[in-house]
Amino acid sequence: MQLLLAAVVVLPLLGAVAALLPAPPGLKGRDPDQAVLRHGVTVTGVVLAAAVALAVGFDHDHPARMQATTDISWIQALGVRIHLGIDGISLPLLVMTALLTFLCALYSYFHLPAGPSPKAFVALLLVLEAGTLATFAVLDLVLFFLAFEMVLIPMYFLIARWGGAQRTYAAWKFILYTLLGSVVMLLGLLLVGLKSGTFDMVALATDNGPNSQLSHTVQLLAVLAIGIGLAVKAPMWPLHSWLPDAHTAAPTVGSVLLAGVLLKMGTYGFVRIALPIAPDGMHTFAPYLAAFAAVGIVYGSLACLALARRGAKGDLKRLIAYSSVGHMGFVLLGIATMTPTGVNGALFANIAHGLITGLLFFLVGALKDRYGTTDLDQLAGRTGAALYGRAPRFGGLLAFGAIASLGLPGLAGFWGEMLAMFGAFEPAAGLSRPAFLTFMALAGLGTLLTAAYLLIVVRRVCMGGKEPAEDGGAEALGTAGPEEHGATRTAPVIPDLARYEYAAWSPLAVLTVLAGLWPAALLGLTDPAVQQLLGGGK
Repeated sequence: MQLLLAAVVVLPLLGAVAALLPAPPGLKGRDPDQAVLRHGVTVTGVVLAAAVALAVGFDHDHPARMQATTDISWIQALGVRIHLGIDGISLPLLVMTALLTFLCALYSYFHLPAGPSPKAFVALLLVLEAGTLATFAVLDLVLFFLAFEMVLIPMYFLIARWGGAQRTYAAWKFILYTLLGSVVMLLGLLLVGLKSGTFDMVALATDNGPNSQLSHTVQLLAVLAIGIGLAVKAPMWPLHSWLPDAHTAAPTVGSVLLAGVLLKMGTYGFVRIALPIAPDGMHTFAPYLAAFAAVGIVYGSLACLALARRGAKGDLKRLIAYSSVGHMGFVLLGIATMTPTGVNGALFANIAHGLITGLLFFLVGALKDRYGTTDLDQLAGRTGAALYGRAPRFGGLLAFGAIASLGLPGLAGFWGEMLAMFGAFEPAAGLSRPAFLTFMALAGLGTLLTAAYLLIVVRRVCMGGKEPAEDGGAEALGTAGPEEHGATRTAPVIPDLARYEYAAWSPLAVLTVLAGLWPAALLGLTDPAVQQLLGGGK
C-alpha cells in the first residue's frame, strides 16, 4: 500500500519526463505525435489502476485511520518530512482525480486540441496530475503548499497555448489571482508551523484542544491567511472572477480538470487544514464563510439565468463555469456549519460536482467542435440545435448532465447539497442558528434558480424550437429560414456520439447514477474520518 500511494504520486512526474524524450523505435506507431499521446493514455491508465488498487486494499473498517503512510525526514533543519497517507476523506478525491485525468488523456488521444507540440501537452497534463494527486496525499504543510502550487504552471500553459479566444488574458488572470492568494496562504501555513513547532498535519490535527500551542489570536490569523488562499482556488464569491474567463478560454480537457479537480483542492484544504488545526479560528470565521457561500450560490445561479435568456449572447461554457460558483458554494456552506452532517455533505458535493461538471464540460467542448460555437443564441436559433432530433444520444446525455447538476433525487448532485442544507439547519454549538437558517433559505432559493436555468438550457439546446431570426442563430449555423429562400432548408446534420466519446464519458454518467442510488458507499468512507477530524483526532 505504501508503494502504491508513492507510485500514484511519482509515476505522473516520471511519465512527464519520459514524454519529452524521443520515443523508442518500436513504440513510435504511425507518427511521433500518436506515440506520445498513447504514452499519456498509458501512464494515466497505470496511475488509475494503482489508485483503484489503493481503494480495494484500503481498510474500509477503519476509514478514519491514515493508511498507506510514508514518513521520511526531508529538510531536517525545518522539520519538513515527506509524509504521505490517505483516509476516508482523501481517498475518493484521489481516485476521482486519477479517473478524470485518464479520461482526459483518452479523449485527447482521439481529439487533440489545436496548439503546439503534443509532447508538451502530454507532459503538462501529467505534471498537473502529479500536483493534484500529491495535494490529496501529502500530510505536511510545506509539501501541501508545494503540491498546491505545482498545478499552476501546467494549467497556465494549457490555457495560454491550447486555449481559445482571449486565452492569454484568461491565463494571466488565472495565475495572478491564484498566486496572490497562495502568497497569503503560505504566510498562514508558516505561522502555524513555527508557532506549533511542527508542519505535520496529523500531529497538528490531534493537538487542537485546550492545550494547543496555537493561541486564539494565532488561529484567527492562520484561518484568515490560509482561508484567503483556499477561497481563491475554491472559488468563493467574490474571489471567483478568474474562473469564468479561465473556463471559457481553456481547451476541453483543461476545463474538465479545472472544474473536476483543481477547485476541489481549495475546499479540501479547508477540511484537512483549517477545520482540525485551527478550530477556534474557524469557529469565529464560519458565519462569514457561510454568508459568502450563500451569496455565491444565489449569485452564480442569477448569472447563469442572465446568460441563458434569449438575446443575451450567453456562452454555454461560461454558463457552466458560473454554475460551478454556485455548486461550490454548497460545499463551502457545508464546511462552515462545522457539523459532521454539513462536512460530509461538502465532501459528497465535491465528488458529485467533479463527476457531473466534468461530464458537462466534455459535452460542451464536443458541441463546440460540431457547431463551431457555444453561443446559446446561435445554438438555439430558428433552426436550433435540436439535439434530440439530430443527435439523440448526444442530446440525451447533455440533458442527463443538466438534470444531475440541478440536484435531481436519485443522482449524485442531490445528496451533497441536501446534507449541506441540513447542516445549516442545525449548525455547530456556538454558531448563530438564525443566521444559518437564513443561509439555508438562500441556498434553497439557489436550487430553484439552478433548476430554472438548466431547464432553459435543455429546452433551447436539446429541443430547439422557433426563435427570432435576429439572434443570428440560423445564419451562424450556415442555414436560412423559409422566408429567405421560399422553402424550409434541411438543418445541418451533425454526428452523434463517437465510440471514443462513449468511452470517455460513460464512466462519469455511470458513477453519477451509482453515487445517487448508493450514497452510503461514499458516506461510509467520509463519516468516520469527519467525526474523528471534528473531534480533535479522537
